[in-house]
Amino acid sequence: MKKTLYLMRHGQTLFNSRRKIQGSCDSPLTELGIKQAEAAALYFKEQNIIFDHAYCSTSERASDTLEIVTELSYTRLKGLKEWNFGTFEGESEDLNPPLPYGDFFVKFGGEDQKELQQRMATTCQKIMEEDNEVVLAVSHGAALRNFMRHWEHKSSITQQDRIGNCCILKFEYENREFKLVEIINHNFSDVVQV
Repeated sequence: MKKTLYLMRHGQTLFNSRRKIQGSCDSPLTELGIKQAEAAALYFKEQNIIFDHAYCSTSERASDTLEIVTELSYTRLKGLKEWNFGTFEGESEDLNPPLPYGDFFVKFGGEDQKELQQRMATTCQKIMEEDNEVVLAVSHGAALRNFMRHWEHKSSITQQDRIGNCCILKFEYENREFKLVEIINHNFSDVVQV
């Protein structure tokens, strides 16, 4: 039976606005981040998408986003956390090495790219093997990008641009495999600040 996973990035945070590497550390949503989450909530409502269950990483920026998007009770999972960038966290994004990062951050106490991909894949498979048909999971930019990479051999859609705040990736899940079927941005990153 085909199931659906809506894997979503959190709203803009203070570190995002200051171009700081966030990773496993955390910073609060900005006013724009709150508005982006409200726009995502409106999208789900207008599309009449009803979730069986909701999940998010253990980072506050993810749970705060989720609580704006839905009133459904939810489960926080460490497996949905952002890539751990070690001692680079909290530093300027200008210090990031060229892509692909691979195992660059390991020597700085961070996580290997393949470990991140496997962690996300295993966590999302466990979520979808529960008694759920339509799931919302709020995670993070690099985590989402690497989940997409892990399953790109099953998907015809590719995302070359940056995954913006509150971007939604719609996956179909069947036979323990994910297939990306839609990327929903709806200009969540361009919501006007009031």
